[in-house]
Amino acid sequence: MQFILKILYMLLLGCLSIIPAAAQRNLSGIVCDSNGEPLIGATVSVEGRKGLGAVTDLSGKYQLRLPEKHQTYILKVRFVGYVTESRSISPQDRTADFRLKEDAIGMETVVVTGTRTPKRLKEVPVITRVITLDDIRKTDATNIVDVLEMEMPAIETSYSMDMQPSLNIQGFSGNAVLFLVDGERLAGETMNDVDFSRLNMDNVERVEIVRGAASSIYGSNAVGGVINLIPRTSAEPWTANVNARYGAYDNQRYGTTVSFRAGNFNNSFNLQRLSQGRIEYFNPDTEGDKGSYDSMDPTASWNFKDRLTFTPNNQLKLTANVGYYYRERERSSSEDNRYRDFTGGLKGRYLFSKGQSLEVSYTFDQYDKSDFDKVKRSDVRDYSNVQNSFRALYNHTFNGKHILTVGGDYLYDYLASYMFSGGETYRQYTADAFAQFDWNPNRHFNAVASARYDYYSEAKAQNFSPQLNLMYKLRNCSLRGSYAVGFRAPTLKEMYSAFDMGSIWWIYGNEHLKPEKSHNFSLSAEYFKSRYNLTVTGYYNLVNDRIDVQWDPSLENGKGAMMYTNIRKMKMAGANVDAAAKYPCGLEIRLSYAYTYQSEKYNQYVSTARPHAGTARFSYGKEWKKYGFNVTLSGRLLSKLTTLVYNDTSDPSKGSSQETYPAYTMWKLNLTQNIYKGIHVTLTADNLFNYRPSYYYFNSPYTTGTTLAAGVSVDLDRLF
Repeated sequence: MQFILKILYMLLLGCLSIIPAAAQRNLSGIVCDSNGEPLIGATVSVEGRKGLGAVTDLSGKYQLRLPEKHQTYILKVRFVGYVTESRSISPQDRTADFRLKEDAIGMETVVVTGTRTPKRLKEVPVITRVITLDDIRKTDATNIVDVLEMEMPAIETSYSMDMQPSLNIQGFSGNAVLFLVDGERLAGETMNDVDFSRLNMDNVERVEIVRGAASSIYGSNAVGGVINLIPRTSAEPWTANVNARYGAYDNQRYGTTVSFRAGNFNNSFNLQRLSQGRIEYFNPDTEGDKGSYDSMDPTASWNFKDRLTFTPNNQLKLTANVGYYYRERERSSSEDNRYRDFTGGLKGRYLFSKGQSLEVSYTFDQYDKSDFDKVKRSDVRDYSNVQNSFRALYNHTFNGKHILTVGGDYLYDYLASYMFSGGETYRQYTADAFAQFDWNPNRHFNAVASARYDYYSEAKAQNFSPQLNLMYKLRNCSLRGSYAVGFRAPTLKEMYSAFDMGSIWWIYGNEHLKPEKSHNFSLSAEYFKSRYNLTVTGYYNLVNDRIDVQWDPSLENGKGAMMYTNIRKMKMAGANVDAAAKYPCGLEIRLSYAYTYQSEKYNQYVSTARPHAGTARFSYGKEWKKYGFNVTLSGRLLSKLTTLVYNDTSDPSKGSSQETYPAYTMWKLNLTQNIYKGIHVTLTADNLFNYRPSYYYFNSPYTTGTTLAAGVSVDLDRLF
């Protein structure tokens, strides 16, 4: 009897061990390119099942054991230089072959900034450049300026008064280029530019750059272009990353990003801490005066962001985001300058039917500045900009291909500033309505026409901005042409300032300012084929009533002062050439060149745009099962610039004279190694050839020579 019980017990154990295996099923297949050639090392993963996946072998074959026999799975196949493909695998499927389409240069990337509707990059009639997550990582960038300077020619950062960074983008200052985060404006400014330290790259998926005027869909400030930072989202059940970087002058960067997806919820949280010690600028080979500036104050900042998405069904998507930013600058032994920003928003998108949707959103953004007295331990706020923005956007698709977009915005703007006399505060509301029609009569031709009306209450400014974009595609070539009106309304600061600029001169506002307006014409030709891309663009910009400060000798009882005024006319013309190539061996090359020409009537405006500029990036990388590396050499070259400068900055009435700023080139070498599951080590040498200006003027690069940095990034979810 005991013998029989033992036999039955052993048979029961055997049956139990067979049950899980019987519940599983095997899936196999081949991954190849469009020509049928096998792709070796392609990654096959199961969406929502971390750790479940395979890598194709020398024949392009893969094998998977799926845990549930009667469940439907979604397989995702990735290979560098090819479009990622996803497919639903039903319970009865035992094989699944994939044929991937080559996309080495990212022409299949879906973008939204140029037309406010999703379109593949190769099908957008608006001239658009995309900086991908891979590009951002290869530059070892901390904020948006780091990325733009290494990826876009004719972009140069200099210093304005009080050592605040100032951006010059092919002749346009920062306030003539609109910066967005996920399509939303930013409150606050530092010497006409947004606070670029807010725009960190730690959780950015890509940067979309629209060149030329775009006021017909984005309104004021979109005179020279639009730069939109698109945040990262994750389709995995959970991800977690921690990273740290240490460089010269006690430059420290620490960050963490945690995301999860549970049912209908998707959340992404990011926290970053930055700090840098004092930097002394000098050139030991130069005697006498060090230059226009000789040091940079120590700084430290915190940046927190959280984004929650709720998708209860296939029709409705709700998104909420919140963020907090804090930066402190050690201005002196007794005073710190502090900068804070709090932002929050809600967005809802409802899909009525295929091709018919409505999106409504609300955004709050408050940017403050204060001075902290270290002796009295008091923190006095002397600047606050608060913006409340509401938007509605409706899309309707006709015949499955023509898209009508209509919408409107309402923005309430409040400003309290140390630049206003007597502690005054000012308020302004703006309202607009816009419409766009995306016409696609056939697969070769695309036309997008748009128009927008804006009204600004305090400036009593009204503006109508039309735009027309045309695109013709023939095989691997695309021709684009556009006409667009750009405008920039006078800001509250420009209308009402009364400010002593460091005891050098007074700056006064002007209530009678007209809106700045531009007429932009551009032509572009693009060739792309598999791993090659070449784009040539020419443009002409006629700017009327450009707003800037000018010396008025009649102010201050004849002593003279600066006053915001409209410059009569300025002409800008130029050309851009962009070339890219990406090879299966792991080599990637990107070269860009920009030519800029400016002329102004009556010489009222002093140009700071260098006529010739270029960027170059050479990258080589390899991936194996347990190790991978990428080495990137990137650089920028800027020509000399001859411009007018004041003979005496404290007294502009003494006239101006020509000054020539020398040409220079800066290069960065970046090595990234993937040494274990999700562990990445980065080594960086910046200013590789040890360039140092002989004189530190405001247009020179802020560098003391070659600097080194090292960083580590760990994807915790890949370790478990």
